[in-house]
Amino acid sequence: MSALDGLYQQLILEHSKKRAGDGPLADADAEHFERNPSCGDEITVRVKLDEDGTGLAELAWQGDGCSISMASASVLSELAVGKSTAEIEELVAAFRLMLRTRDGSEPDEDLLEDAVAFQGVSKFVMRVKCAMLSWVALEASLKEAAVSREG
Repeated sequence: MSALDGLYQQLILEHSKKRAGDGPLADADAEHFERNPSCGDEITVRVKLDEDGTGLAELAWQGDGCSISMASASVLSELAVGKSTAEIEELVAAFRLMLRTRDGSEPDEDLLEDAVAFQGVSKFVMRVKCAMLSWVALEASLKEAAVSREG
């Protein structure tokens, strides 16, 4: 294992224990539940949009699952809050691409920040869903929040 792989592994373990964003969110604009049937990981992501509805003011999640899924939700919580929905779409797309790419290409570290720690997950197809669980739930929550604001 390279030194960088070791640092990434440590980052994932730390986030799986400290779990940034884990907890309830009062007055959420939307929430979405996701479950990974292959391993049983579960997560509910709740979001609150900013005043004009174009950005993420707050994100909270509650879930149970493996270290990868819980750490991924924690990292996502730190990355997404304060970003516009367009920036979050770009972030999610870059994360998804990183997890689906096995050609050795380097992800955009400036965009993904600590989420690059999950690059190694791409080698384990069954774990990709674990890492993506909260990201998919966030996408759905943001869409639901936008619809409820329009309605």
